[in-house]
Formats: sequence, structure tokens, C-alpha cells
Amino acid sequence: MVPLSLDLQFFAGEKTEKATPKKRQDARKKGQVAKSQDVNTAIVLLASFGVMSFLGGYMKDLIIGIYKISFEKFMLLPLTEANVQTVFVTMAVKAAYVLLPLMLAAMIGGIVANYLQVGVLFSAEAIQVKLNKINPISGFKRIFSVRAIVELLKSLLKIGLVGIVAFMVIYSRMDEILKLSQKSLGAALATLGDITLKVGLFGSLALLFIALLDYLYQRFDYEKSIRMSKQDIKDEYKNIEGDPLIKSKIKQRQREMAMQRMMQEVPHADVVITNPTHFAVAIKYDETKMDAPYVVAKGVDFIAQKIKYIAAENDISMIENRPLARALYDQTEIGEIIPEEFFKAIAEILAVVYKAKGRM
Repeated sequence: MVPLSLDLQFFAGEKTEKATPKKRQDARKKGQVAKSQDVNTAIVLLASFGVMSFLGGYMKDLIIGIYKISFEKFMLLPLTEANVQTVFVTMAVKAAYVLLPLMLAAMIGGIVANYLQVGVLFSAEAIQVKLNKINPISGFKRIFSVRAIVELLKSLLKIGLVGIVAFMVIYSRMDEILKLSQKSLGAALATLGDITLKVGLFGSLALLFIALLDYLYQRFDYEKSIRMSKQDIKDEYKNIEGDPLIKSKIKQRQREMAMQRMMQEVPHADVVITNPTHFAVAIKYDETKMDAPYVVAKGVDFIAQKIKYIAAENDISMIENRPLARALYDQTEIGEIIPEEFFKAIAEILAVVYKAKGRM
């Protein structure tokens, strides 16, 4: 039989828990995110063919212009260094006008595709050179892994689906293709261009459909890869709690919250006993809550001055009694009943305060 302790260790080591926010943040810093390259490819192709469908006439005129100037002007120029430079510069500019819309569309498509998947992310660790990537043993493991099989099936699916879509588009235009020989050169080229655009657009849409499925798979695989065991979560919690900086920030926040709650109780006090400069203790008597007067706030130096300031703003009586203020500060905590040896002194002070305010 397997000992119970070993059995518990086994289950504690299983990565069955969802990743914590810190784990996700650390993975993102390393460049580990759910991302599908097929989404990038599909959106870039869709953007490129979309631009070609909208700007096809403009690009056709530019290309025809390049042919015209080549045959009507450049063919007649003498072969000199200056003329060669002129030809290359002119042709490069005209080619840039043709290719610039396509390049801009591809660039914008790539940026949009990445932003939709991972948002704004730059990780230097993802581009670091790692020798284990060229390790032949690791390479064989990647080739014969489950991921490699999934990628193979995905590639076959892409080829099959895009091929079927392209065949259907071409088959639907088969009558026009068979009549190309009866058309003029310009009309035949226009028909072929239109068919090519349709094949590209519908093929891109089919690829986008596969890419969306692949993105869902990549998210599933990513979530699986960053799962944590119960022991990992405990270790992470210990590391966070053990960080001196984080602990100091937590304690500072707790002190600030306690101070804020204490200052909110000062306006409800019956009297503030002062030192008068160094100590201040706010006392309240409410027989519905406690059988004796209790401390609602206390402080020394700056905090004492703040307590007195709030008391003055809310018309709370302040009594100077140096030994009593010091003793109450040392021997009582906030929310506690005052010690029995101070009952008489506090009763006399409360009697004076009540009498001054017309209370019994």
C-alpha cells in the first residue's frame, strides 16, 4: 500500500488549480500568452485582399503606366549612367506607389491582430537566445509531441478547407474561364484579376474561421500550461507574505485604516483628557454599550494634536490632567473600559463636563 503521506503529496503536486493573478502576470512578463499565428496570417491576408479589391483600379492604372513609360520612353533612351539612374529611380517610385497600400494594409492588419489577442506587450525575455532551442534532443521531443500532432492536423485542415473554398470559387466562374479565349486581352486580364481577388477574399475568410478555432485551442492550452498545484499556491502566498516590502506596506495600510477609524470616533467622545501637549485620550460613556467609560481614541505628539483639533472642531470638552492622561495612555487600549482605579477621577471629570453642557 502507498503511504497516506505520499498519496497526499502526489495530489498536492498535481497542477489542477487555475493560475493566480501573480502567476499570470509573471507569465505575461516572460512573453507567455495565448496567441495564434493563424489569426495574424488570416487578418493580414484579409486586409491585403480587401485593399486590392477597393484600390484595384488605381493599382491597375499605375501598373499600365509603368509599362507605357517603359516601352514608350525608356526603351528609346541611350544606355548611359545618368539614364540608368533615372530609370531605376522612376521605376522605384512608381513601384512604391503600387506596393505602399498593400504594405500599409499588411502592417496595420498585423498590429490589429496582435493587439486583439494580447494587447500591448513587450517582453525582452521572449527574444533572448536560448541554447536549448537548438538542442537536437529537445527538437525530437517537439517533433513527436502532442502539440506537433495538433499542428499537423491543423495544417491539413487549413490546406483542405482553403483548397475547397478556392475550388468552389473557381468552379462557379468556370463558364467565364472557358470563354477567356474569346475576349480581348484587357477583358481577360480583368476577369482573371476578379477571380483571383474572390479566391483570396474567400480563402482568407475560411482561414480566419480556422484561426478563431485555433485561438480557442491556444487559450485552452495556455490555461493548461500555467495551472498550479495547491503547493504552488501555498508557496506563492508564503513568498508574497514574506516579502518585507509588501508586509511593511500592508502594515502601513492597516495603521492608516485604524487611524482613520479612530479619528472618526473622536466627534462622538464625551471628553478629551490632555497632557496638554504630548498626550490626548478621548473618553466616552454609553451605558447601552458598556458598563463603564471606555477609550475611543488616544495618541501622542502629532496624533494627540490631531485628536484635540478634531475635538475642538466638534465642540468636545478638553480637560487638562497630566498624570491621568499619561496613565490612561499607558494602561488602556482603544475600545477598552478604563481601569477601575481611574473610575473616581473619570466620574468627577464627566460630572464637570455634563454640568457644563446641561446634561445629567
